[in-house]
Formats: sequence, C-alpha cells, structure tokens
Amino acid sequence: MSTTEFTLLPDLALRTLGGAVIWANDEAFAEREALIRPGKAGYQPATFGHKGQVYDGWETRRRRVAGHDEAIVRLGVPGVVRGVVVDTAWFKGNYPPEISVEAISVDGYPDPVDLAGSGEWTTIVERSTVQGDSENPFSVVSEDRWTHVKLTIYPDGGVARFRVHGEARPDPRFLDAGPLDLAALENGGRVTDCSNMFYSSPQNILFPGRAASMGDGWETARRRDDGNDWVQVQLAGEGVLSFVEIDTSYFLGNSPGEGALTGRTPEGEWIELLPRTTLRPDTRHRFPIDSEVPVTDVRLDIFPDGGLARLRVFGVLTDAARAVISGR
Repeated sequence: MSTTEFTLLPDLALRTLGGAVIWANDEAFAEREALIRPGKAGYQPATFGHKGQVYDGWETRRRRVAGHDEAIVRLGVPGVVRGVVVDTAWFKGNYPPEISVEAISVDGYPDPVDLAGSGEWTTIVERSTVQGDSENPFSVVSEDRWTHVKLTIYPDGGVARFRVHGEARPDPRFLDAGPLDLAALENGGRVTDCSNMFYSSPQNILFPGRAASMGDGWETARRRDDGNDWVQVQLAGEGVLSFVEIDTSYFLGNSPGEGALTGRTPEGEWIELLPRTTLRPDTRHRFPIDSEVPVTDVRLDIFPDGGLARLRVFGVLTDAARAVISGR
C-alpha cells in the first residue's frame, strides 16, 4: 500500500476515537496530548507563554546528554497499522531530525511506566529521517493487531501530530456479548467508498458516541443534477442484521430527504434491506431490518444529498465471520 493510499484509512490513534497519549519521558515545552488532536496544527507567531513560544504539538527540551525522547499512544481502536504520519507542522528550527515507531499488543490497561519499560515492543518504522514543517509519511508492513504505539524522536524536538492509519480489529473476547454495531470503526467496520465528501469525511459516521456538532458527521456538496449521494461500508464481518440507525442530529437545513439501505451478500449480490424511506432533520432514526440473509457490506443511499451524524448497523456475526476474526 502506497503512502498516498494508507492515509485514506482511519486514524486509529485519534482522540475522538478514544485514543490517548498515556506517557512521555519529557514535555517541557508543549504537551504530549496535542499529538492526537483532530485537525491540522495551528500556529500564531510571537505568542509566548511561560514556557516560550506556544506550539500546537509535543515538544521536548533541548538535550544536554545522550539519548532520545519517547511518547506512547494507546490506540482508540486497536488494529492493523498500514502507515503513520509524523507531522512536524510549524516546527522549523526545533524538529527532530530522525524518528522511529514501535508497537505492542497488550490486554487491559497496564501501568504506562511499566509499558514503557517493556521489552516486547516491535519496530514497525525503522529509524528514519524527517523534515521540518512537513507531513512525513511511512508505510508499515505488518498484519499484526496492535493496541499501543511508541513514537521515538532523535534526539529531541517537536512533533505537531502523529497519525496512525490502519484497519480496526475487534477484541475476539467481546464477539458473543450480544448484537454488535457491525459498521462501527472500533469493531472493524470501515468506509470503502462514497460519492462525495466535500465538507467532511464519511469515516466520521462510524465513530463511537454521539456527534457533538454538525462538523462531527459527513456532509456532501449540494447536488445540481438528478443523481444522489451514497456511502458504502465494509462491515466487521459477515453478519445477519437486525436494525439500522441513521442519525441526522445537528443537520437541520441540510439533512437528506430520504434514505435507502442495501447489503452485499457473500456471493456479491446486492439486496434491499431498507426501502427508500423519508428521513427527518436532526433525528436519530431506527429502522428494523427484516432479512435473514448474511451480508458483508452495506450501502446507504441518501436522496438527493446532505449530511449524517452517525450510521449504526446492528447484527450478529455468522460462525464463519467469528472464526475469521478470532483467528487473526
């Protein structure tokens, strides 16, 4: 997968997905939490605080002894990492000349200091050169499921954002706990295609929790033709669906007028799951699905255009899907 392709995958470390920077050996100038904030880093020149120029990123002190600095990110959604981006935006004379990235998979919520000292870390990006004030992408070749990643900078300096793009892999221990949201990013669902993402990314509709504003959802441009917009989602696995939730919260004058849901069977046939149905503005709609046919993907068509806050697709995985996920 090329460096331009992996950035289309979700950022598994993102704060809005539940990611957290749980440890750093130093954050003398700027806080570590900024690494996983959504959006681009900002900057205002000649803005000084008690620690000097204010940076929207993680910045360590100037080293006077040998060594390097590190920060550990607990992924909001564990999964397979396809690539990382070390963004040094606005760090020009104070960026680290080299970085490396390691990953680990652990159960539960270990003590951050103990995790930092673990000998089980696996290198997924070898020590590499980076440029200042730049997005530095690195592809990752590994099929392992990771829960935490560690960014190491040599010897010190500042990083604005750390993006960890990949594919979610659910914890097999929770597969039989009841009906799952098979479209949820945290369970392994992901957007594979859409007609338009003029205002915001369609991946947002698979994020956990309720949207906090219209900006947390997916919104298309206004259509000036006879077509309609749509989004296609690969489910966590093959499953039999029970109901779908189409949430237009916060979309008032720009919600879709109608919606329809189809599903793709393991044989590749598309079947109707929800006929074309009226949708209301600022409403959390729930519709039962009357079908026993397993599907692997769904496509939501909205008519003619507009925005959604969230899409939930609840169902039960088939035995074949459980076996695939448990064996990863």
